[in-house]
Parts: sequence; C-alpha cells; structure tokens
Amino acid sequence: MLITFVRSIGLYIIVLLVMRMMGKREIGQLQPFELVISIMIADLASIPMSDLGIPIFNGIVPILGLLAMHMIISFLNLKSIKFRSITCGKPKILIYRGRIDEQALVKERFTLNELQERLRGSNIFNLGDVEYAILETNGNISVIQKPEKRTVIPEDLGIQPDYEGIPYELVLDGKIMYDNLRKLGKDYKWLAKQVEKFNTTPEHCLIVTIDGKGNFFCQEKDDEKNKKKGKQG
Repeated sequence: MLITFVRSIGLYIIVLLVMRMMGKREIGQLQPFELVISIMIADLASIPMSDLGIPIFNGIVPILGLLAMHMIISFLNLKSIKFRSITCGKPKILIYRGRIDEQALVKERFTLNELQERLRGSNIFNLGDVEYAILETNGNISVIQKPEKRTVIPEDLGIQPDYEGIPYELVLDGKIMYDNLRKLGKDYKWLAKQVEKFNTTPEHCLIVTIDGKGNFFCQEKDDEKNKKKGKQG
C-alpha cells in the first residue's frame, strides 16, 4: 500500500509539472492536439499507478515523450500557418450577415439546437440579433451582433472615458504583495498609511486593492473584527 501511495504521489507531481509546462489553457480552450495529448498522459499515468508490476519509469518516459511532442507541435504552429491549420483547423462561419450557413452546419456536424444553445450561452436569445457567428478552432462560438442590437459603448456617444488601468492586489490574506508595490513605485510605509484610514494594518487585512484611479478596497479579516468586538465588549 505504501509503495502504491508513493508511486501515485510521484506520478501526480510529474503529470502536474507536465501540464503546467503545456500552458494555462482551460479544458474548453484546448486545441485538438492538446486534448489528445492530455488524454494520453492521463492513461499513461494510470497504468503504472495501479499496476505495481510495471516499472514507474514505463509511465514517466512516455509522458515526457508526449511533452516533447507538444513542444515541437506548438513551435511549428508558431512558425507555420499551414501546419497550424492542419493541427488546429480553421474557424468556420456559421452565421454570415444574419443568415445561417446550412452547409457549414452540416460540415461541422452542428445542429440548429446546438447553435441556439451556444448563442444563449452568450446571452443572445434571438437569432435575428446575430450578424456573424464564428465557430472557433477550440469549439467556442464568437458572436458579433447586428449594429442596432449591440450594447452602447462610450465611443458611440462621443465620450472619451478616463483611463482606468488595472487593479493591483496589495495585500492577500495578510501577506504583503511587495512586487505590486514596487510596480506602483510605493513601499510598505505608504501602504500602512493608506490602510490606517480603515483603522487596521496590512497584516490584519484579508485583501487590499487599488485601481487605476487610486481608489482603495480594504477588508479586514473576520478574526480581527471579532477580536476588536471582544475588546470593546
């Protein structure tokens, strides 16, 4: 039992490292060749994990081989458009200028019910609102609505909004994010001074963030709030 336990942990670590090296795509965003490699890696890892008669390296070596294959295919995809079209396929337009392309649906083995279901997943409940629907190589559908159905944006109203930037996490679960502070050109003293306005300290915060406009969000840990209430009581 102990040997099985140790082998399982070892294979888990190997597979986890391999999947991390393959990138950060979600399962629904995997290209066909990536999905095939992922399935094969899972099968290869399960065999030596359950059968003690098979050397663990009989599972590790093929997994590393698949990783090498993934790296080669990914490199060729970056260098060659033709090779990319072979391994990943090409996007297919299912709705063109508001009209459903029946031949494209048949070729992609897509039913009208599936198309409507995917559109509802994009918060579009009326086929008449769609100008273009494109089936991407990862299976997702990108939708472009008709101009009169699109959500109004500031540009449509001739408004130039202020630059917002991205929010930075300065504290997470009481831990100071020094890298983000350095990106902002700030230090701990500055952070402590800002958090002091919320009657707490960085170490006692669950989360502290700042957006591009300099607005702070600060929430103290629940245990710190309870301690304060206890003292007040």
